[in-house]
Amino acid sequence: MNQTAPNQNNQAHKKSTAKKILTHFSFWVLVAVVLGIVVGHFFPEFAIKTEFLAKYFIKIITFFIGPIIFLTIVLGISGMGNLGKVGRIGIKALVYFEIVTTIALIIGILVADILQPGKISKSGLAHGTNNFTPSSGGIDWKSFFLHNFTLQVLAVAIIVGIILNLSSKKDKVISILKDISDLVFKGLKVVMYIAPLGAFGGMASTVGKYGLETLLPLGKLLTSVYCTMAIFIFGVLGLIMRYYGFSIWKYLKLIREEFLIVLGTSSSEAALPSLINKLGLMGCSKPVVGLVVPAGYSFNMDGTSIYLSMSVVFLAQLYNTPLSFAEEVTMIAILMLTSKGAAGVTGSGFVVLASTITALHKIPLEGLSFLLAVDKFMSEARAITNMIGNGVATIVIAKTEKEFIPNKDYNIERSHAKALRHAKAQL
Repeated sequence: MNQTAPNQNNQAHKKSTAKKILTHFSFWVLVAVVLGIVVGHFFPEFAIKTEFLAKYFIKIITFFIGPIIFLTIVLGISGMGNLGKVGRIGIKALVYFEIVTTIALIIGILVADILQPGKISKSGLAHGTNNFTPSSGGIDWKSFFLHNFTLQVLAVAIIVGIILNLSSKKDKVISILKDISDLVFKGLKVVMYIAPLGAFGGMASTVGKYGLETLLPLGKLLTSVYCTMAIFIFGVLGLIMRYYGFSIWKYLKLIREEFLIVLGTSSSEAALPSLINKLGLMGCSKPVVGLVVPAGYSFNMDGTSIYLSMSVVFLAQLYNTPLSFAEEVTMIAILMLTSKGAAGVTGSGFVVLASTITALHKIPLEGLSFLLAVDKFMSEARAITNMIGNGVATIVIAKTEKEFIPNKDYNIERSHAKALRHAKAQL
């Protein structure tokens, strides 16, 4: 009997573990990503047709971005007694964004100089000049602000929040907005059930359209970019988190579902609403989350900064026109400004690269076409790093403003399971 009982306990434990894995959201998103790669490689024609799954998933999530940003900011500012603190948070966030993205630019250049991903033959590359028309124009800042929906919602929400904060009848309005906010987040939890389908469609269509074989000639560049992103995340962001008493590993565990969603869809916006919710559950106050995260998605593009600086150095090496120290400093100065315009406007990343290359007067502009074949595969790294960086920025600002109260009762596994059960009950 003594031997039977432990065996039964072990079997029960194994069954319990297997059940947890099979019912875990992250598991099914990961399965969808892997399945998408397999289907895209072996059945490319069919895989390309699944792109609509990712597009529609992102469109559905996009519907939640506006209401969540608006409600989070309005409720946060209206409940904050000191409006001067709102301005201080905004200024502090912008300063942090500029410092960290500049560090990202420098790291991108240093790693590219050391690994030299452009020291390969152009003859073996897939040239995309037929699909790309170089542009020497700079970023259209008017278009950037007029078409950046996140910034527009952010601006309107700040104004409404300030007005509501000064109103004598704000309590009734806040109560209504809180009820609406609860409904919006409940709806988001239900929508997240289809995330595996979106991840499958995004990965399958990408691999089916471009093929894994396109990675081989530019494998050194891809490897360099992904290694640099890892260095930035675990080095720079990891040290920042440690300085403020946090663990980068625990934070990554917190957002692992969002990590996989971004990996599958190549869109950091697909995880924006869920990231806002999780940072709040983690302990960041609503005003900080509401102000920093949306602003970060436009101005704190760490992954994009790394990609831009590495791409310029890659092309300089590819054409055997190495950049001097002064030219690299000039490039950093240009990208510090123009990289902020690489958010919210489709295809603006190539416009930023074109304007930077034009300013340097050394690299042929048509070289950008070499990046087309692998740009989609690098976009996952950019999007993931952008998302992780914005979460870290929010935690840091919340900590410095004493607006972070650790939620010791918040357990990721238990909370996620409870949220799923609650969402099912609403159906």
